[in-house]
Amino acid sequence: MAGRPREFDRDEALAKARDLFWERGYEGVSMSDLVDAMGIASARIYAAFESKEALFQEAVMLYASGEGGFATRALAEESTILDAFERLLRDAVLLYTRPNHPHGCMIVMAATNYTINNQAVRKRLGRYRRDRAASLHERLKMASKAGELKPDADPRTLAEFYAAFLHGLSVQAADGVPRDMLLSTLSHALSPLKNALLAKADDL
Repeated sequence: MAGRPREFDRDEALAKARDLFWERGYEGVSMSDLVDAMGIASARIYAAFESKEALFQEAVMLYASGEGGFATRALAEESTILDAFERLLRDAVLLYTRPNHPHGCMIVMAATNYTINNQAVRKRLGRYRRDRAASLHERLKMASKAGELKPDADPRTLAEFYAAFLHGLSVQAADGVPRDMLLSTLSHALSPLKNALLAKADDL
């Protein structure tokens, strides 16, 4: 009589799936790849996660609430807009270039190639990216209302610039651009924000 299947740690298995999707993208991962990475049979993967798409969705949520939440934390925890964006960009580079981990942003890199059969996944990832741009916009609007930005500064334009810059950082990191090189670009990237800051009396 066959023994009962060995129990597995669902959280650990999900983290392994996340890393695989992060490295190869959604369409670059097959069920056999997931079986090998997660160390459990396909039937148990389906029983625990229902489908590859549902597993991917959970993996994205794990990323967004963990490593990928660096932007949310920086925007919420720093008291000034400049400190928030300096931290956000630096944390992005440090995450995207971690040794012995997939490089780049999971949500950006997982959406590089999609067939027509997986448009729902592509659109969902697009919403995640737009949500990040929206969070940048909201923080910049708060800074404007608090008097940190010049009256003619455009929070939306700044938000779109930094969303695009974060996207570019992800691609550059995935292409193997060294961490030090990416860090050296941040002072230039912050120039538009610095130019939009309202000078304080003691800075004049």
